Amino acid sequence: MSIRPFKGIHPTIPNTAWVDDGAYIYGDVVLGENVSIWPGAVMRGDVNHIRIGNDSNVQDLCCLHVSHKRESDPLGAPLIIGERVTIGHQVTLHGCTIGDECLLGIGTIVLDRAIIEPRVMVGAGSLVPPGKVLKSGWLYLGRPVKEVRPLTEEELAHFAYSAQHYVRLAQAYRES
Repeated sequence: MSIRPFKGIHPTIPNTAWVDDGAYIYGDVVLGENVSIWPGAVMRGDVNHIRIGNDSNVQDLCCLHVSHKRESDPLGAPLIIGERVTIGHQVTLHGCTIGDECLLGIGTIVLDRAIIEPRVMVGAGSLVPPGKVLKSGWLYLGRPVKEVRPLTEEELAHFAYSAQHYVRLAQAYRES
C-alpha cells in the first residue's frame, strides 16, 4: 500500500477502512468509516480534494482524480463520493460528484462536474460527459449515457446490499 502526503497534506484513513496493499492514495483524500479500497486503485488528491463517504467501495484498478484550482476556476473540480456507493472495477472518476447509494458499472468513466444524484445505476462501460446530471432512481447506459428506465424496487434495494457485501468482505480480508 502506498499512502503518501502531498505538499504536507496527508490522507485521512479511519481504522475501520480497509485499503489493499496494492492501492495508492496521495494527498488530500479523506475516507469515511468502513470504506474499502481494492487492489490497483489510485486516488490522487494532489491538486484538489477527494472525499469518500461511509460504507463505499472502490474496486480493483479504479482511477480517481480531480481538476486543479486556478484563477479562472477558483474551486476547480474536487471528487465527492457519497455513502454506500459501489464503484466497479476499472472505473475512472474525475472531478465529479456521486450521490449516496449509487452503483457504477465496470469501466464507467465520469468526467468533471458531472453530478450523479443518489440512487442511480450506471451500466458497465458508460461515459458520463462533463457537467451532465443523472437523475435519482434511473438506470443510465451508453457512451455518452442516456436515461434508459426507472430502477425497479429490487435494483433500488441492491444498492444497500452491495455496499454491505463489500463492508463484510473487507472485514474478512482484515481478519485473514
